[in-house]
Amino acid sequence: MATTLYFVWSALAAAFAGAAWFPARRIGFLVPVYFFGAWIAGELALQLVALHALVTLVFAAAGAITGTAGVLALALNLAACGMLIACHLRSIDDRDALVAFANEQGWDLDGRVASAHGFARPFRMKRPGVRRIRDLEYGEELDRDKGRRNRIDVVLPEAPGNKRPVLLQIHGGGWMIGNKEQQGGPLMAYLAERGWVCFAMNYRLSPRAAFPDHIVDVKRAIAWIREHADTWGADPDFICVTGGSAGGHLTALAALTPNDPVFQPGFESADTRVAAAVPFYGVYDFFDRSGRRGSQSLQPFLAKNVFQCQPEENPELWGAMSPIDRIGTDAPPFLVIQGSHDTLAWADEAREFADTLREKSHHPVHYLEFEGGQHAFDTFHSFRSACAVRAAAAFLESVRHSTRG
Repeated sequence: MATTLYFVWSALAAAFAGAAWFPARRIGFLVPVYFFGAWIAGELALQLVALHALVTLVFAAAGAITGTAGVLALALNLAACGMLIACHLRSIDDRDALVAFANEQGWDLDGRVASAHGFARPFRMKRPGVRRIRDLEYGEELDRDKGRRNRIDVVLPEAPGNKRPVLLQIHGGGWMIGNKEQQGGPLMAYLAERGWVCFAMNYRLSPRAAFPDHIVDVKRAIAWIREHADTWGADPDFICVTGGSAGGHLTALAALTPNDPVFQPGFESADTRVAAAVPFYGVYDFFDRSGRRGSQSLQPFLAKNVFQCQPEENPELWGAMSPIDRIGTDAPPFLVIQGSHDTLAWADEAREFADTLREKSHHPVHYLEFEGGQHAFDTFHSFRSACAVRAAAAFLESVRHSTRG
């Protein structure tokens, strides 16, 4: 019995490690399982190596590593550990590439780019000198609201300040799930330590809400932050946005549609411009004009749950919600961050968006791709996450510096 359990454990370990090392995206119904395994194994590689070693010792003491099945299980476990160590070494290469990239841009990466921080407690977001104020209302109860979605948290330094730069974090979750507490923690904590005031917002979710409700809520939150900036010692003239996945899409769309009255019903005169945008692994073209996705197209899911209409029924709405269609010469500075192994939001789509931005925008556009990075790789503390946090912070600080002259 012990040998069988150890074999199952080792087979799963090897499958997860393999998913982290080898990219795959055209795998149909296996996408969610593949993504989860690759995400956890890729970002917690060293922790899993330690766990597998401990589990192996326990099973060895129980006499599980005997016979052909036991030896095969040990071989699978060793192979898993080897791939996990390779994944970690690849993230070190990401760091080295980031340092070179930052040096080219003249960015300050604030000393060591990544360390062992978070190894023992990768999900701990609290930092000394930083506080979080929860569940403020950024507007009246919203139509088709479910679960107190008009709420926003503030993450800021405990020490008083004035005219501090602002970051708004927009969570992901396929426009249907997610919460402000679940994402952006490493970046917000890091920036708050450096004197920023960060906000993390909820917004209405599908299928109860439909596009453009989600971006309307983002605009409402930006207007609320600008109106109440003095309360938090924040600078109303320097508000930046970031988010991952669906939040990356909303980040890009908010940055590219300043003061669009269609997205500001009832508060058309509010100023919703932003100073810079850092979308992580977002979706930028809902029409999939390149035809890359084929049978993996997002359109059936989007049409049923998020747009709640077909593209041919309302092409204006589908185009209005596609960030790549909204790019103009006045787009603010962008840093587009992407993982090369992303199973859900593909890297070549992010590259195309960044290239189009460079062609049209008069402001700086940077594209940073992390080799081996899976979807949601920045959600908790990891080596690669630390690199992404430093990159985003360095970019935002550079924009802040440039606006001060």
